[in-house]
Amino acid sequence: MRKSQQGASYIAILFGVVLFAIAVKAAVAIWPAYWDDKVVDTQIQELLKEAPDNITPTKFVSQMDQRLSMNNIRDISFKDIAQITYKDDLIVKKKYEVRKPFMLNISLVMTFEKTFDQKSAKQAE
Repeated sequence: MRKSQQGASYIAILFGVVLFAIAVKAAVAIWPAYWDDKVVDTQIQELLKEAPDNITPTKFVSQMDQRLSMNNIRDISFKDIAQITYKDDLIVKKKYEVRKPFMLNISLVMTFEKTFDQKSAKQAE
């Protein structure tokens, strides 16, 4: 009687390694964009809390650009990714997308969108 074969074949192991490598490559490409977005969200929230109620949108943009520069986010300009309006309070609408090359002619596209307002930011203190 023959014993039945046990274990994985070389092709199965190679296939697993290739899938793992693709997953790691995707994570390495995606992680910095999500981290930068988290930093941008945090800085917007902090500036909305700290800023006076009558801050102008242009002053808000200049202070945000300084904060992003201090946090080493140099590939995003705040005026390009956000719209700031002032009605009863300051409202910041952030919307942008990041494209990262993945393999050959395949790119990963990440879209980030969120709205902040000063009243709710100050209430969250």
